[in-house]
Amino acid sequence: MATVIRLKRFGTLKKPFHRIVVMDKRCARDSRPIETIGYYDPKTEPANIKVKKERAEYWLGTGATPSPAVRTLLKKSGVKA
Repeated sequence: MATVIRLKRFGTLKKPFHRIVVMDKRCARDSRPIETIGYYDPKTEPANIKVKKERAEYWLGTGATPSPAVRTLLKKSGVKA
């Protein structure tokens, strides 16, 4: 199974809130994730990023591919992507 780490959108119109999730690559953006490993709130100043580092490193070690946006967030939170 090809896994990917990506953002899942929540919130209302013009007030986005994202969860960082591990999903099957073939699933839609808002379908059920395998695991939620963090969240990202871009509307706060500064942007609020929370990542479970040990779970992110585990999934990266098993071959999960982060999306470009998630790769940037992981680097900002101190996880080697």
